[in-house]
Amino acid sequence: MTSSVGSSVEDRKRLIRRLVAGGRGFAEQYGIRVTNNPSSLFQVLCLSVLLRRPGDFQRAVATTRAFGEAGWDSAARMAASLHADRVRLLRSCGWRGDVDALATDLGDLSLVVAQRYRGDLRRLRAPARYAPDRERALLTALPGVDDQVADLFLRETQALWPEVAPVADRKALAAARKLGLGRSATDLAELAGGRESEKLAWLVGALARVELEDRYAEIRG
Repeated sequence: MTSSVGSSVEDRKRLIRRLVAGGRGFAEQYGIRVTNNPSSLFQVLCLSVLLRRPGDFQRAVATTRAFGEAGWDSAARMAASLHADRVRLLRSCGWRGDVDALATDLGDLSLVVAQRYRGDLRRLRAPARYAPDRERALLTALPGVDDQVADLFLRETQALWPEVAPVADRKALAAARKLGLGRSATDLAELAGGRESEKLAWLVGALARVELEDRYAEIRG
């Protein structure tokens, strides 16, 4: 049921301030750095691939951290890892079912990023001429990356790649509707003070957390 918490402009502003008080986006709230360098961007992409899968989002976060601990913190290093080792790590993090396929997807993804962009996802922006639709097309051309994965990746990186803003994924938009903050990424950008605001990335990430953690009572309180 939609809350009346966003029924007035002042209510919405107060709620926005509460949501962005931490000053971090979704990934950074869980200890995964989001900076405009090859290693960080690749880790965010891996996180996005894992978040797209059914299951506990905390497992996706923990697995991304485990990749770093295993030394697979770049496309080249992940591509050099053995399939059996990726399967073993995924299983140790609680993944079941299609683990072999997931390990293959991650290997294929890292190999293509390493070969096509020399391990640096920033390199896809220039051939896309910094056009958001072209950048999204190049992202979704990567193995294992569909529109939902692209949304998750761009949700995190929109403060670094301002041309793609505003971006909000399904979870963030679900929370925005329930809290009376709007129904689109554009609505959220207006509340955050602009399309290219770092505050927008914080807001969208915070909303995704509210939905995933079911923190509505805390936020409304």
